[in-house]
Amino acid sequence: DNTIKKISCDYLISSMPIKDLINAMNSSPKNIKNISSKLPYRDFITIGVIVDKLKVNNSKNKLISDTWIYVQSKKQKLGRIQVFNNWSKYLLHDPNTISLGLEYFCSENDEFWSMKDDKLKDFAISELIDMGIIDKETKVLDYHVERVKKAYPAYFGSYKYFPKVKEYLDSITNLYLIGRNGMHRYNNMDHSMKTAFVCVDNIINNNLSKENIWNVNTDDDYHEVKNENDS
Repeated sequence: DNTIKKISCDYLISSMPIKDLINAMNSSPKNIKNISSKLPYRDFITIGVIVDKLKVNNSKNKLISDTWIYVQSKKQKLGRIQVFNNWSKYLLHDPNTISLGLEYFCSENDEFWSMKDDKLKDFAISELIDMGIIDKETKVLDYHVERVKKAYPAYFGSYKYFPKVKEYLDSITNLYLIGRNGMHRYNNMDHSMKTAFVCVDNIINNNLSKENIWNVNTDDDYHEVKNENDS
């Protein structure tokens, strides 16, 4: 309701985008505001479609066996396909249908972002047909479009000056940054959640350093590797 309130706190844990956090801080230095305001992001649109069948399959049950398929072809704008059937049966309303998540990378308010939902659905379906995932006779039973702002923090542009932003925010003793957007770091969900656990441990143990939070996912013991049996 546009009411501004001041709330005192012992600790502030922030998972909001750093550019928004600093923009909301009256006391932040001009150079820090300038760097943070230009931090880049990749925005994201996911188009969920439910179809009656697929044209392509590689298993006996006539269903692709993958959970994720990355699209490498430059002909398609589509970046990744999720097959929700293979994640969990509890994601399905009807197990006899195929539920796909079609993921597109874009920028907020660009031409693709601004397309109407039904046009986005038509575009996505045309790409699935062109790729041979479905055919023209496939029935599209339902669809849903979800736009996600600042889905992926990016590491170009003003990010090269990010250490200055980090140093400034870390100097605020009772401010803790966590999560993907809170740290402007492209962590997966598990590591993003772990930063929150480490943050709470620091508070409980009165550890004023934030470095162990920043060090989550900087070691080399977690990598997705190709299975030797994969062709």
